[in-house]
Amino acid sequence: MVTPGEMKIKSEWISAHLQKADSNIPFSFLYDGNLSSEFLQNWEYKTESRKLDENRIQNNQSWTDPQTGLEVRCEAVEYPDYPVVEWTVYFKNTGTGNTPVLKDIQGLDVDFQEKENKAFVLHGIKGDFCTADSFEPYSDTLEAGTEKTFAPPVHSGKSTDGSEGWPYYNLQMNENGVIIAVGWPGQWASSFTRDASKGLKVKAGQQLTNCYLKPGEEIRTPLISLLFWEKPGVVEAQNLWRRYYMAHILPHIDGKPQLPTLQIQVGAAAKDTSYVKKFLQAGIKPDICWRDANWYPNDNGPYKKEEGLWLNTGTWEIDSTRYPEEFKPFSDFVHKHGMQFLLWFEPERVGDPNSWLGKNHPEWLLHGSSHGALLNEGNPEAWTWLVNHIDSMIQSQGLDWYREDMNGGGPLPAWRKNDAPDRQGITENMYIQGHLAFWDELKCRNPHLRIDACASGGRRNDQETMKRAVPLLRSDFQWDWMENVVRGNQGQTYGLSSWLPFQGTGVYFYDTYRMRSFYMAGFGMGALTPENTAAQQQAYSECAKIASDMLFGDYYPLTPYSVDTTYWIAWQFDRPEEGTGVIQAFRRSSCEEAVKTFPLKGVDVDARYELIIFDSKKPVIVTGKELTETGVNVEISEKPGSAIVKYSKM
Repeated sequence: MVTPGEMKIKSEWISAHLQKADSNIPFSFLYDGNLSSEFLQNWEYKTESRKLDENRIQNNQSWTDPQTGLEVRCEAVEYPDYPVVEWTVYFKNTGTGNTPVLKDIQGLDVDFQEKENKAFVLHGIKGDFCTADSFEPYSDTLEAGTEKTFAPPVHSGKSTDGSEGWPYYNLQMNENGVIIAVGWPGQWASSFTRDASKGLKVKAGQQLTNCYLKPGEEIRTPLISLLFWEKPGVVEAQNLWRRYYMAHILPHIDGKPQLPTLQIQVGAAAKDTSYVKKFLQAGIKPDICWRDANWYPNDNGPYKKEEGLWLNTGTWEIDSTRYPEEFKPFSDFVHKHGMQFLLWFEPERVGDPNSWLGKNHPEWLLHGSSHGALLNEGNPEAWTWLVNHIDSMIQSQGLDWYREDMNGGGPLPAWRKNDAPDRQGITENMYIQGHLAFWDELKCRNPHLRIDACASGGRRNDQETMKRAVPLLRSDFQWDWMENVVRGNQGQTYGLSSWLPFQGTGVYFYDTYRMRSFYMAGFGMGALTPENTAAQQQAYSECAKIASDMLFGDYYPLTPYSVDTTYWIAWQFDRPEEGTGVIQAFRRSSCEEAVKTFPLKGVDVDARYELIIFDSKKPVIVTGKELTETGVNVEISEKPGSAIVKYSKM
C-alpha cells in the first residue's frame, strides 16, 4: 500500500525540516520574549543520525544557547517502511542559574500551501464523552481567514476527552494529504489557521507553557507524528495509518502484536474458580479474567456505599478480610487453563484522605481535582514508591495485565493549582514525563506485562499512550440505562475504526442485534446464568470468528455515519493478504429498507470467494468481480436487525 511517491514526499519533508539548522524547523517557542525562528540558527548547533533498529532511523538536532546554557534537542524518528516521521523536542537547562522564561512551546508549527485553488479539508472524529456521538466523524473545509482549534475540556487534562478532544487528524490537500497525531496524555491544544490567501498554519503542543527552568531541569513537547499520503483518497489513507499503527504503535510482546481478546469479569476470590469453570464448561474460554475495582480496603473513606465505596482509593493493598489468600491462587488457576489475569488500579487518584497514601505521604499529593487528590508522578520519591509497589504486586499476584483508570473530571485543575505564576505548565510536564516513565519501567521489569489504558472510558488514548497500551474499554457508554446506547456503539465502531484498530468494550445485553453491536477486537460479557448461556455462547463464538479481521484488516465504511433510527449502518474489514474479510450491517428500528447492496473493497477480482452469512446455514460462492462490481445483497427482515457476512478466498 505504500507508494514510492509517498516515501519521496516524506524524505523531502525531512530534508527540509529536520536536517538543517535554519528557521524551517517544525516547532517553535518564545524565549525571553523572542521567537525561536529569530535566534535559534545563531546558537551552537549539532546533529547526528543513527539506526535504532531495522524499522527506525533517529535524527537528532540540538541547539545550545552559549549565554544561558539552554539546550534545545529535537529527537526525530524516521520509519523506512512507511511514509512516517515523528519527533519530540526537549528543553534542558545545562547552565548554573535559572533560564529566562520559555513560553508558548509548540511541538508542531508548520505551514502548508494550497495548490491548484483547491481547499484544505480536515478529517477527524470527536473524542469520548460517554454519549452516543462519541467518536463521530467530521470533515471540515478550512476556508481562507478561518481557524479551527481543538483541545480537551478546560477542566480535564485527559488527552481524548470531549467533543474536540481527539488529537489525530487527516489533513487533505487536493489528491495528497498528511495524517497528524499528537501524543500527550495531558492537556494539549492544536490549531489550523488559514490566512487570507493560500496558506495554512498548523500548531500543536502542551496547552499552557510559561515557565523558567531550574539548573538541570528538562521538559518536553508532545510527540508529533506525520504520515504523508497521496491518492486515491482519504479512506485509503486511513488504512495506511491502520497498517502503520499495527506495525509500529500497537504494543508487541516477543515480537508479536497484541491479538484480539475475549474477557469475563471475575471477583478473583477462591469462589471465582468455580465461576470461571462454568464458562469453560459452556465452551467459552476467555483470554482474560478481569478483576475490576473494589478489592482494596475502602470502608472508612468519604464515599459511602450509595456513591460507590470503590472511589475510596489510596491504599493499594488487597483487602485481607475479603481476600485472605490474596490473588495468587486464582491467577495460578487462570494460568493453568491458558488464560490471563487482569487487575484494575487507579494509582493517580487518592480518593480517601485516610488511605495509606493520604496519611503517610500527604506531601506527594496534589490537590484541586474532583474525586480526591492526585498522586504526583512528577515527584521522584512518589514515582519510586509507585514503581516498586505496583511492580511487587504484579509479581506477587501473578498479574498479566495492569489496568489503569483515571476517574473524576481530570487532573488539570490540580496541575495548574500547583504551578507558581512564573512556572505555568511545569507541574503537568513533569507529571506526564513521570507517568510515561512509570509505564516504561513496569514493562522493563515485566517484559510480558500488558497494559490496559482507561480514563473514565476512552479518554486518554493519545499516541504516546497507545504505544504502551490498548483500550480494552473504549468508552463507558455501554449500559442499558444510557440513551441510544446500542446505536451509539455502532456509531463508535464506525468512527473509531479509522484510527484505532484495537478497541474493546463489554456488553450486557443478550439478544442478537444488541450483542452484535458491540463486537470488536476486545470483547466481553459475563454474569453467566442458565437463561443467558446460549446467548453468550453465540456472542463469544461469533466475535471470535471476525475479531482478527477487525483488528488486522483494512477498514471501509459502507454507509454514511448516523445514529438515527431510520438508517442502516454498515462497514467492511478486509485482509487482502489473507483473502478474508467481514461485513457488519445493522438495520435500525424505524428503517423501512429490508435489503441493501454493498460493493466491496480490497477483494481480488480474479478469485472466487465463499460467503458465510451467520444467520444462514448455506454458504454462497461468488467471484471477486461480482463482489466489487455488483456487490453483496444483505437482507435483514427484522427491525432492528443485524447481519454478519464472513468471506474467504477459495
